[in-house]
This record gives sequence, C-alpha cells and structure tokens, in this order.
Amino acid sequence: MKKILILGGGTAGTIVANRLAHRLRAEDASVEVVSDSPLHYYQPAQLYIPFGEEDPRKIARSERKLLNPKVSLRIDTISEWLPDKQALRTAKGDTISYDYLVIATGSVPCPEAVEGFVAGADHFYTPEAAYRLYHKLSEFEGGSLVVGVGGIPYKCPVAPLEFTLLAEAFLTHKGIRSNTEIVYTFPLNDVFQIPSVVPVVRALFERRSIRAETFFNLEAVDAEKKVVKSLEGTELPFDILVMTPPHKGAPFLRGHPMADNDGWVKTDRNTLRVNGLPNVWALGDTTDLPISKAGSTAHFEAPVVVDQIEAAIHRQEPPPGKATYNGHVTCFIDAGYGKATILDFDYSHPPAVNEPDEFRHLQKIAFNKLYWYLVPTAVI
Repeated sequence: MKKILILGGGTAGTIVANRLAHRLRAEDASVEVVSDSPLHYYQPAQLYIPFGEEDPRKIARSERKLLNPKVSLRIDTISEWLPDKQALRTAKGDTISYDYLVIATGSVPCPEAVEGFVAGADHFYTPEAAYRLYHKLSEFEGGSLVVGVGGIPYKCPVAPLEFTLLAEAFLTHKGIRSNTEIVYTFPLNDVFQIPSVVPVVRALFERRSIRAETFFNLEAVDAEKKVVKSLEGTELPFDILVMTPPHKGAPFLRGHPMADNDGWVKTDRNTLRVNGLPNVWALGDTTDLPISKAGSTAHFEAPVVVDQIEAAIHRQEPPPGKATYNGHVTCFIDAGYGKATILDFDYSHPPAVNEPDEFRHLQKIAFNKLYWYLVPTAVI
C-alpha cells in the first residue's frame, strides 16, 4: 500500500486530503495530513475583525472534524525535508517516509523582517494582530491612516485594497472621515499588479479621496516618530499604520534546494510538480508561481494534484486535459458600503472588472458563511 503525505492543514492540504479519500480505496493508499495546528482557520475572515464584523474566536474549526475519517492527522511541525530519502523530520523528532508528497504549507507573515514593524505597525494577517487593530480603530478619533503593502508576494493580493476601502466606509460611519487622511502605498508603479484592475480601484480611490503612493517599497518604521519610510526615500507620517508584512514560505523550505531563499517551492505552472520530482507536488500559497496566493487558487489546483496522484497509484495516465492547471483564480473585492466586485482570471485571460454592486457583496457574504460546508470538505 502506498503512503500519501500532505504537509499543511489549511485550505489546500485539506481539500487534497478529502478528495483523495473520496477517490481512493483504503487498500490503494493511506493518506496522512501533517499540520502544526489542530485548528483550521478561515483566513479571509481576519479582514473583518478590525471593524468588529467578525469574532476572532469563531473563525477556526477542528481540522480533525473537517477531514474524512479515512485521513490520518498528525500535529507536528516539519523541520527538515530529505527528498533523496523520501522522508521528512519533525520538531518532535519523528522521521516520516512517503511514496507521494504534497506540500501545502502556505505562507507566513514575517513582520520582524522589517525594522520597526513590530513596534510601530499593525496588520490583520493573524487573528491576534487583527484583534489588536480592532482596539486601535475603536479608539481612533482621526488623523492619518496609512495602509500599504510591505513586500511582494503576499497572501491574498486584494486584501490590502479591501482593507483600505472598508476602513474608509468604517470611518465614514463612525463620523470621523472628514478629519482623517487615508494613504495607500504600493511597491509597484500603480495601485495593483494586474493592469485591468487598476482603473476601477483608481476610480474608487478618487471618489473617496484616498491618496495613493506608488513605488513605495517599505524600508523601515519609526515607531517613536510615527513615520514609515520607503527605499525610494519617501517618508509618511501616520497615526495608525496598517502594513501588509513581508511573507515567506515555511521555515524548513527557506533556502532548501527545492525552493528559493524565501521558501517558495519551485513548482511547474501546469502540472504543479516540484522541480521535476515525479512524486512531489506543491499547491496554494507555498508555490513560486506568479499567481495569487489565495484560497481559490488552492481550490482550483487541488483537482490537478489529485488526478495525477490517483493515476500514478493505478499506474495510468491522467485523463487528457484534466491534470493540468491553467492558472484559474477567483476572488472578491469588498468595497465597503455593502458592495463588492469579483476578479476571475487565469494565465491567459486577465480579469474584466466591473463596478462593485450589492449582488457581488451578497455572494461574498454567502461564500464566507458556506466555506466550512463546501470547500475544505471538497463538496465543490
């Protein structure tokens, strides 16, 4: 019997595990998930914690309960990967072997990578950080709010834009928008990395008097003077600074021969195989692919990995055209005021973006509520 090992109990790893459990017989292979946490977090909900719209205590559920009973769950942290031995070592001192390996270890916010970030900046990329920001915004009475991106790539590319637009609506409802300046910073030459998205975002920023500072590559935060500095020499004063921290791959992957120095795994853009290894795949945030690090990415990648593993176990070729990833990503942009828009694109087709409306917002809210029942369980 073959052993399938899946690293990561987030969206990507959980979907793959459940799909494999549905598709394979117990005598074909065992499936085991290794996760460093017994909890599965719905990370998009973290965006709403700072505005009091989500409770940080209610955005996680038991990973064990989300997994098919045929899937084993091990709570441990991977410390070393030995591809030549088809084995991994864990923080608890165990060595785990595998026949097939799926790497879905996600991305890690690293605020400590920027001088002064921990002392002077806030973010919403963990429940704890988002809750601290909730308290700051609750007490905020006006001044300068700077929101920005502290490094590319990062988890959920539209999230900083969403936070900016939601913050503007929040401050308006609170009655302090008129005495608050909002500045949005981005490292590239415009407000987003996909050109077709830019006109809609620019129009929203103009209507809401949000100032954009582009070519702003975060260098340091001066917590005492309340100034954020860019490599280009720009300095922005702030009363609250909400900056997306730099992100990296899992620690055991940083500098690994199968990844780059930041831990992004070298992944084939179509097969999702790792650096030519025939029995190892990566998906979700952990890949080095030039696509969004988002849950929907993992959702569309998962069937590609599962089809290939199933075919390999049965010593067959994958169904023609099915075991190929085309770069498909779908994500909502919550624009505040009960409106949203959606981005749907792949490697060959950039998103056609419409003005935010109430229908798309209802879709996003419905998806947030239905996530637990449909996505990690591999119902869809």
